[in-house]
Amino acid sequence: MKKTELDAAQKAQLASLAALDDSQIDTNDIPEAPAENWVDARRGLHRPLKQPVTIRLDSDILAWFKEHAEQRGYQTEINKVLRHYVAQQEKRRA
Repeated sequence: MKKTELDAAQKAQLASLAALDDSQIDTNDIPEAPAENWVDARRGLHRPLKQPVTIRLDSDILAWFKEHAEQRGYQTEINKVLRHYVAQQEKRRA
């Protein structure tokens, strides 16, 4: 998403809103989020402890991950795929 600069009026409006006490803000027009919206919620900045392992992978699989890893390294991509798989398996069992 491209960032756009705010004009002076928008900046002034944001400043006045930021200065309000929370009790002065009317949130009656904002519906509560249903509980099911929070089922898969995760807190930000959770960094699981990493453990070094030795694993044997088929050479074509390893080559694919090395070739397709975007900005992160191929090991991070493998971890992401495994984490997604585990999450899907946990959902099926629940």
